[in-house]
Amino acid sequence: MKSLIQRVHSANVMVNGQTVGEIGKGVLAYIGIGKDDDFDKACKLIDKILTYRIFENTTDLDKLGKLDKSVSDVDGGLLLVSQFTLMAKTDKGRRPDFAPAMPPSDAKVLFEKLVDYAQSVYPHVQTGEFGANMAVSAVNDGPINFLLEV
Repeated sequence: MKSLIQRVHSANVMVNGQTVGEIGKGVLAYIGIGKDDDFDKACKLIDKILTYRIFENTTDLDKLGKLDKSVSDVDGGLLLVSQFTLMAKTDKGRRPDFAPAMPPSDAKVLFEKLVDYAQSVYPHVQTGEFGANMAVSAVNDGPINFLLEV
């Protein structure tokens, strides 16, 4: 399981012209689910996203300006967006190979469980719509992006 996380000033997801998820300051997290992924990995990934320190410390003089705060520490939003293309093999040829991605019907179930878990442990979770053609807008902060894997 992979997640591309972006520190954002704001982000939103629209489907058919309607906003389905929106956050202010926080983390936009694209989630890629592989064939061998399971609920345990999903929980580990969410826990990692929520505690990954990508926000600057603005209070402790010894750590001023260092990336020392997590989205949880700054009480930011978390926007989860399913993104099967993160699982693509790109090492050969000029076309991505999506064989490592979990089949959509199974991935949808696991993504929904991942969202439910995230919402049970953190109050500021929004999401896109699995399998939809989504228009994702973000105002990146930094930009700061990390690819997390579990």
